[in-house]
Amino acid sequence: MRRLKVAVADAEQHMTDRPVVSFSANDRSRPCVVDLAPYAVVDVHSRGRVHAEPSAWPRSEFQRDRDRIIHSTAFRRLEYKTQVFVNHEGDLFRTRLTHSIEVAQIARTLARALRLNEDLSEAISLAHDLGHTPFGHAGQDALNACMQDHGGFEHNLQSLRIVERLEERYGAFDGLNLLFETREGILKHCPLAQARELGELGRRFLDNQRPSLEAQICNLADEIAYNNHDVDDGLRSGLIPIEQLEQVSLFARHAEEARQCFPLLKKRRLIHETVRRIINAQVTNLLAESSRRIAEAGVVTLEEVHVAPTLIAFTEAMREENRAFKQFLHEHLYRHYQVLRMTVKARRIIEDLFDAFMNDARLLPPQYQEMARMNQPRAIADYIAGMTDRYAMKEHRRLFAVEEV
Repeated sequence: MRRLKVAVADAEQHMTDRPVVSFSANDRSRPCVVDLAPYAVVDVHSRGRVHAEPSAWPRSEFQRDRDRIIHSTAFRRLEYKTQVFVNHEGDLFRTRLTHSIEVAQIARTLARALRLNEDLSEAISLAHDLGHTPFGHAGQDALNACMQDHGGFEHNLQSLRIVERLEERYGAFDGLNLLFETREGILKHCPLAQARELGELGRRFLDNQRPSLEAQICNLADEIAYNNHDVDDGLRSGLIPIEQLEQVSLFARHAEEARQCFPLLKKRRLIHETVRRIINAQVTNLLAESSRRIAEAGVVTLEEVHVAPTLIAFTEAMREENRAFKQFLHEHLYRHYQVLRMTVKARRIIEDLFDAFMNDARLLPPQYQEMARMNQPRAIADYIAGMTDRYAMKEHRRLFAVEEV
């Protein structure tokens, strides 16, 4: 922890202590100083919204974005979308909703420690999985295969499509009308061909530039959350035994530390204690290495962040341990035969639904029939991607199950 404090202190010595402004609680026109780094994103310097709106006072503009995301229909649907295990397989397994909340918690911790904009990091974290299909990555792969001749499907771009077009909550505009920086952070990666179609939002991919540090934080907070919590769920499910996982150095080291501190811990609590320690180690490592990189790069403005190399990162040693950690999960959890059985079912459901709606658009709900007149494949993809796991299974039964009379 002392090393972390030294690294953060060294980084702060290189910062230009320029005050950042927000609205005062007593006077909306009078600024007050907020202790953010000079390269943090600030809402009063934002590139704005597509549709101009009055001030969000007493909230900041990024708090308004966060609130709109939380109140969106797409966000509520995440409660019944798969992380690894289909929702009905157990009440205690992670869903896309709990995962997004966990990512936001880690991102806020990182943002605060680095003097970045917590509200922006939280908004990006809560929105990053809005476009995920039912059945996790198996559902995305299946829908992408169905859409290969129609522009493809990628959940990251779908998240952006949701907040820009598909949500219907406001009279003045489609979507959520989020700030540019929030939408930029949601768009983690993008093929160049599609980046050209996104105008200014896709410009950084064409120019090989980096997003804000707040967005970079969310990328790695996502990695920390899903790796550790997939391990927790895998152990809870019994698909991976703890003895097998202790062949992975990152897990083994922290499990041993937990045993030394608490020799009599039962298995369930030992797992929790181990996972907690791994998350703490990864967050601490990320803060120390990111602080070092920021100081070394000497950035003092947001514009300099955009053209600098990636500044939010793990050390090389931690990256290697994380790589081995993810490799273990791919081999022993994501490819476990019980998970693969659900993967096969998920692909079949997605493919059947897509083919049925392509053959006859009249089977779609009325609002999607209207969208299908302009672009039938994309309207079908929007409809399927918006389904929860159980709704997709129910819709499949409605179309294909033959009940005895």
